[in-house]
Amino acid sequence: MKKDEDSGGMWCLVMFDLPVKTKSQRREATKFRNMLLDMGYSMVQYSVYVRYTPTQAGNRSTVIAIKENLPAEGIIRVLHIGDHQWSTSLRFSSSKRVTVDETPDYFTLF
Repeated sequence: MKKDEDSGGMWCLVMFDLPVKTKSQRREATKFRNMLLDMGYSMVQYSVYVRYTPTQAGNRSTVIAIKENLPAEGIIRVLHIGDHQWSTSLRFSSSKRVTVDETPDYFTLF
């Protein structure tokens, strides 16, 4: 077992740039975003989605699905972040610091 898996939950962060110049490209981008939502991801920013799992192993199958469904000419980056790292990140809204407890219970179903 990897060290991160022993130390608590993991956040799978998906960041992407998708082409949206044509109607077809916009349709594919929407389909991709909806797929992420259907897989239990939440939108953090327009092209940044995140999902919590108790271990990194819980994200492996979704990473494969994301890769297989990436629209043509799309660029994607997947990053796994430990729960502690995620919870200590700084968040600002309208120049004001925001504090939010985002770690879901282990038994939360998406």
